[in-house]
Amino acid sequence: MIENIYYKPLIVQSDMTLLLETNNALYESARDELSAFAEIVKSPEHVHTYKMTAISLWNAASAGVKSADIVASLEKYSKYPISETVIARLTQISDRYGKVRIRREQSELFLETDDQFIMAQLCADKSVFKFFIDTPQHNRVKIDPVFRGHIKQALMNIQFPPEDLAGYADGEKLDFTLKRDVFQARDYQKAAVSAFRAGGKGDHGVIVLPCGAGKTIVGIETMAELKTETLILTTSITALRQWISEIVQKTSIAPELIGEYSGEKKEIKPVTISTYQIISAKDREGKLNHFNIFSKRNWGFIIYDEVHTLPAPVFRITAELQAKRRLGLTATLVREDGHEADVFALIGPKRHEMAWKVLEGQGWIAQAECFEIRIPMSEELKMPYAIAPKREKFRIAAENPDKFTIIQNLITKHEGAHILIIGVYLEQLARIAKKFSVPLVTGKTSNKDRETLYGGFKRGDFSILVVSKVANFAIDLPDANVAIEVSGSFGSRQEEAQRLGRILRPKQGENKAYFYTLVSRDTREEDFSMHRQLFLTEQGYPYKIMNSEEWQ
Repeated sequence: MIENIYYKPLIVQSDMTLLLETNNALYESARDELSAFAEIVKSPEHVHTYKMTAISLWNAASAGVKSADIVASLEKYSKYPISETVIARLTQISDRYGKVRIRREQSELFLETDDQFIMAQLCADKSVFKFFIDTPQHNRVKIDPVFRGHIKQALMNIQFPPEDLAGYADGEKLDFTLKRDVFQARDYQKAAVSAFRAGGKGDHGVIVLPCGAGKTIVGIETMAELKTETLILTTSITALRQWISEIVQKTSIAPELIGEYSGEKKEIKPVTISTYQIISAKDREGKLNHFNIFSKRNWGFIIYDEVHTLPAPVFRITAELQAKRRLGLTATLVREDGHEADVFALIGPKRHEMAWKVLEGQGWIAQAECFEIRIPMSEELKMPYAIAPKREKFRIAAENPDKFTIIQNLITKHEGAHILIIGVYLEQLARIAKKFSVPLVTGKTSNKDRETLYGGFKRGDFSILVVSKVANFAIDLPDANVAIEVSGSFGSRQEEAQRLGRILRPKQGENKAYFYTLVSRDTREEDFSMHRQLFLTEQGYPYKIMNSEEWQ
């Protein structure tokens, strides 16, 4: 029981925003509860701002968090009485999840609700009504199974997120076992599989686990439960081949039953792994010729790795694949393109999430310290920066050559560590690689050369590697324990999370990692940096802000 309300850390505002004081003994527990149903908006030093949105409330509802539970959390931490308007609004939004349901009877699909007034609204809305096959009877109406995904998107758009209970086609069987002498699933991985399956009533949705926490294991464990032919979509050939390696190592599936569908190979096997890039690739006439991979076999299960990067063309085909079981894996549901509602509608709601700091506390990921080092602009750069267009200002700041001194100081400080230097501007990265005489991996590096360089880093042939955006996802460099971010994609929260994730694999000995982001002081880069850090701040990673003079 929290006695004195003025010691509580939260202010609930009438616009559904939440102000959380960080300098409060209850901050961490409040933060952990808020993250289940609210999204962080900004995180300056003393007060963090959250927002309860439709998607955040529906994800909470799909995970079993009721509106009454949310109100109880707010009352537990709020300094002041909560407005009846806020309670009514969040209850109205949260309780809309599941008011409309999709069910199957034999081969027919029905949309149903218990409320005749809701059905009247659906009939009156052209975007939904056009999918009805006949006239509603007793608050249910037949719909065409082909448009199962399309009607879910339409319902989301009018604020009636449906609960899909229609079940799934089994697909071709694939019998195999797991090599329990090689690995054992951790408790949180088992919990993720159980939440996804939901007693057989789930089988569609997203699992959110930190980078380095073994999302691939969750996918393999789910495959073993379903025992059906599986299509896996991921971000790159590097990630694709890591999936193949993991499946071969941890299951009895013969290598000849596992196919690679990429720019280099076009194999269709009972288990096929492909990339978003090849599936979304267009020919000279603008046709998506590789979409036929979805119909090449009777898949019973589709895994979307790093689902927050899912490109628009794959959303379109997924709308027509709603009879397939679908699992999205990601470290963050944050998208910078506004497609969160499409992930919810077409892949499924968030089924399970594990806080980064919880796994850190249990030793499953490395303990990370995050620093932002602010570096002044030289006199020579100040005028070009001042008169440059907005977008060019960011690049001038990002490529500030005085960052080289700080990079050198950090390399010296962490002598003997395995260091990744990460950025987005290729000329900047090339200069860094040349100055420090270290290897460079970019999108232009062939897959063969990438694997060679990654292998050399793992073996300890060299301890510093410069990497571009190609390393944002799925590079398996478990010994990397220091990351130096020299430039980023403007304010991308997902990129920041993925970059920290490159160094979070658990370490032998001291299980610690260090993440440095270098930012030009008093520039647009500083503003974008604050936005990039939002997701990690929500996960409990405070950035220590330091001036470059402290590192001279």
